[in-house]
Amino acid sequence: MADVARYVGVSTATVSRALKEPSKVSEATRELVEAAIRHIGYVPNSLARNLRTQRSGTVILVVRDIGNPFYLDIFRGVEAAARARGLSVLMGNTENEAERERRYFDMVRERAADGMILMTGKLPAAFEGERAQPLPPVVVALEYLIGRDVPTVRIDNAGAAREAVDYLIELGHRRIAHVSGPIPEVMSVDRCAGYRAAMERAGLREYIQVAAGDYSIGAGRRRGVELLRGRPRPTAVFCANDEIAIGVIEAAREMGISVPRELSVIGFDDIVFARHFSPPLSTVRQPRREIGVRAMELLAQCLEGDEVPSTPIVMPTQLIRRGTTAPRPD
Repeated sequence: MADVARYVGVSTATVSRALKEPSKVSEATRELVEAAIRHIGYVPNSLARNLRTQRSGTVILVVRDIGNPFYLDIFRGVEAAARARGLSVLMGNTENEAERERRYFDMVRERAADGMILMTGKLPAAFEGERAQPLPPVVVALEYLIGRDVPTVRIDNAGAAREAVDYLIELGHRRIAHVSGPIPEVMSVDRCAGYRAAMERAGLREYIQVAAGDYSIGAGRRRGVELLRGRPRPTAVFCANDEIAIGVIEAAREMGISVPRELSVIGFDDIVFARHFSPPLSTVRQPRREIGVRAMELLAQCLEGDEVPSTPIVMPTQLIRRGTTAPRPD
């Protein structure tokens, strides 16, 4: 900054104002400063700025599995909203390991990051129980924490699941199975509850079948084989996410069962591969980018000390009918 000031012939304070508060200097001075910056190649010292402001200028998006394409649009939304506020975004990958998750919380507490958007649905042990440590700035996206007053952006998982199963029932299916996510995680429990509610409302309580998975293609394949070997065999499967659905379809193909002629399959999330799958996957669409934007907006409010909503922000979903669902086979 001193080099820029000498080059232009002004004080370092003037250069600082030209960068941070350009309205407080003349247009001619601002243009000279900008030209000097380009000529010299000046880059602001972020470390010095962070020491002065006690901010890192960074937030963390913590996810279960960075390889899951579901998170890409959410990251895009978070990054766009963060960039508009001069913030950078790191993605933290826990792989469902408690120690990894604890470390990301420590980064915020140690001010290596200013705040966190949490998408794992659980807290490290240090933040639970009677002697729980105070939470750092955190917003929960899509999951929610029972008994904790944390800003949250989510969807109505039970309602969306109920709508998906109602659609299968409208197609004439009566033997409808469900491959869930990990139980007792809240999101998995809610989607399973929606499935059960739809089945019971249609008088199909006697056929309720739930097989727990872990949101992976492999789990979908394994649970799909188990369900399709059963008798009477289901004619439709509602899956807790699209990756599970793809695994179930792979299992059906390996067993010579046609989708959707003999088996209808519906997923959840509408990941990028869903529409390009063969046949294209019926699913429940979440507004993932918008969820990322809203979560980042809430976190920014927290960081600025502004009041945040005391109730969760619930985003809409949409049932997408594609080629993996059809009327019940005769």
